[in-house]
Amino acid sequence: MHHPAEHHNLGKGIACGMGAGALWGLVFLAPELIRSFTPLEMACGRYVLYGLFAAAMVAPRWRVLSHTVPLRTWWTLNWLSFAGNTAYYVLLSSAVKNGGITTTTLVIGFLPVLVTLVGSRDKDALPLRQLLPSITLCVAGAICIGWQAMHTHSVARAPFFGLLCAVAALGSWTLYAVGNSRALVRQRHFSAHDWNLLTGLATGAQNLALLPLALLLDPTTHGLAQWSNFALVSAGVALLASIAGNALWNRMNQLLPLTLVGQMILFETLFSLCYGFIWEQRMPTGTQAVAFGCVVFSVLLCVRAHRKPVAQATNASTA
Repeated sequence: MHHPAEHHNLGKGIACGMGAGALWGLVFLAPELIRSFTPLEMACGRYVLYGLFAAAMVAPRWRVLSHTVPLRTWWTLNWLSFAGNTAYYVLLSSAVKNGGITTTTLVIGFLPVLVTLVGSRDKDALPLRQLLPSITLCVAGAICIGWQAMHTHSVARAPFFGLLCAVAALGSWTLYAVGNSRALVRQRHFSAHDWNLLTGLATGAQNLALLPLALLLDPTTHGLAQWSNFALVSAGVALLASIAGNALWNRMNQLLPLTLVGQMILFETLFSLCYGFIWEQRMPTGTQAVAFGCVVFSVLLCVRAHRKPVAQATNASTA
């Protein structure tokens, strides 16, 4: 399915995509801030709080809202929550802990390519040849990041396992990005905010069930200060990335076609790299600067490719 042209708003959609990317980029730092905890504990901490925050926000309207959510929609929300939240964050945290921020960012950087390729098959989507320059620059940027990562990775963790986790996270989130975009087209009676809160309820329930297993599988004894830090980081990521970031992303999905949605994921890559440089207290290398340039121009070319058809469709509808 494809978003009708009259619903497109490039300016607002891109702004929402940038905001979501800035907030989502923070999740790459979280595993470094609470390294003594397992990836499953990190996921449970973040998403149980996401569910609690969502429950508190939806409670005043729950009696009315609950009647608009059939069983089939709950099934959709649950598999999207698992693919895009629970499984993705466990895999991402494992990738960062074992392979580092930069290597993980490289692999996740291929998300726009996969999502754009899938979106190009939608009805009325732009032909792939018009998106090829943007996709080429996206791939070039990811390769530059990967080249730099291979020559600067000095922490002896488990780089191959980290790479496998990153690739699995890539697949998991691609399923979510495509499925969520198409679900929002079908579920237009839900606002982006309400869809995010319902997703939060599903995600929170999943991770509440997983919490005892997460605690059982962690052999480490944590002190009060570590648990306090864990709670603070989990709450921050839940509020900023899950509540605010997801709401912006869902709104963007309602405004942009899937072929452009894919390119918006690049903002998460850009911001996560920036946060990584701040964390490592260094400036980007020449290769990483080239990667930044490729990513920025990739988005600009994709926006340019979409602007003319949308303008033509708008003019036709008002004629």
